[in-house]
Amino acid sequence: MAVDTVDPSEVAKFEAMAAEWWNPNGKFKPLHMLNPCRLDYICAQIAAEFGRDLAGALPFKGLRILDIGCGGGLLSEPMARLGAEVVGADAAARNIPVAKVHAEQSGLTIDYRHTTAEALAEAGERFDVVLNMEVVEHVADPQAYLTACQELLKPGGLMICSTLNRNPKSFMMAIVGAEWVMRWLPKGTHDWAKFITPDELYALIGKAGLRPVDRKGMVFNPVTWRWSLSDRDLSCNYVTASIKA
Repeated sequence: MAVDTVDPSEVAKFEAMAAEWWNPNGKFKPLHMLNPCRLDYICAQIAAEFGRDLAGALPFKGLRILDIGCGGGLLSEPMARLGAEVVGADAAARNIPVAKVHAEQSGLTIDYRHTTAEALAEAGERFDVVLNMEVVEHVADPQAYLTACQELLKPGGLMICSTLNRNPKSFMMAIVGAEWVMRWLPKGTHDWAKFITPDELYALIGKAGLRPVDRKGMVFNPVTWRWSLSDRDLSCNYVTASIKA
């Protein structure tokens, strides 16, 4: 029997914000700002792993991609536009109708479901790629959750996982800066104690049965007001890629 790693209090936070997903100046403004940087990394890693040409038409055609913790579909929709068969899953029920309506308005076919990684794994669902972005810091049991994500991958499949480092800088930026000062997010959206260092995440990923192959920092520049990828600075937001043997 799969372990249920959903934290009801974390789900409730995002349920309360569901209608805001596609407002670039709303409560999810930080994600809208971060999204181009996330997509650059995701697309490059998928293209490299599966030998796809991003300049071609529908480069991800034939790939089955799971966007776990899909929210309103900020990553699911670009993946569908690139030709992938996309399943978007979220434990917060109110996110799913928002995502479905926006996909329909955008002329996209995406299979959105109110479900969990564990339930999908238990049902025997398998994917070429699992997008696991900014979720692991919100679950009750990161190890069990990442193990479920590993089970969801086909052999040779790719998991891309991003989260927040746990150090004084991330507390200042993600909690004090984003929630208290800029008020980009409601206070209490993040629990700093649940943040995970890159070495901790690599250990969890390895124990789950995946082989880490890459990690990069995602760094915000307050002068240009843009995010970019960094080979060296993993001090706050960072993203990893790992492969199932």
